[in-house]
Amino acid sequence: MKNNKTALIAFFGAALLLLGACQQGPKKEEPTEPEEVLPPEGIISLEESKSLYDNYTKHRLGIIKEYEMERYPDRMHIPARFSSFSYAEIKQYMAFVEQEAKEAGVKVESLRLYFANYPDKPDFPDGKKVVHPRQNSIFIVPTMNVNGQEYGFYIGADGKAKLIKDALGTGIGSRKAKSKSYANMIPTNIQDEDQSLTLDRSTSGPPPNGDY
Repeated sequence: MKNNKTALIAFFGAALLLLGACQQGPKKEEPTEPEEVLPPEGIISLEESKSLYDNYTKHRLGIIKEYEMERYPDRMHIPARFSSFSYAEIKQYMAFVEQEAKEAGVKVESLRLYFANYPDKPDFPDGKKVVHPRQNSIFIVPTMNVNGQEYGFYIGADGKAKLIKDALGTGIGSRKAKSKSYANMIPTNIQDEDQSLTLDRSTSGPPPNGDY
């Protein structure tokens, strides 16, 4: 009897300890400090950025203004000095490009910033308003590696990555039915139409007071 009583007490003691441990729940992990991000190699000093800005003023600005005034002598034209996208839009763009590239089975190698010039029209082809006609701007294109060369790409209607040059390259004209696809053999994202990855419609204009 004594042994049975001792065993019973030990059983209930172990049960109480187990119940207490379950009520406490798992221990919360201590928050870890984020890893320090080192500055990219391309970071330049404020002095160098001022020098580059002044070089553009000296060697480009007057030529652009003179050309535009020759086209339309009765219209005042102030050349753009910057193009900007909101920080939130850039973060969304990066996440979208990575998502689309991953689904197509390709790796984004770089982002190209192409110089551009807005049309002298009230609206873009998609109906959106041209806020600054004739103004210089930029648009962004992601690239992928094909045989050691980087090319801008988009996502085709079949979900595969396709090269922009095969669709719009010089001398090609309309899209070729035999244009190459660079992706998994089985598409993971079937679409009804092509998906562009080119980002435009930045805010362009003269520099705000206080920058340079």
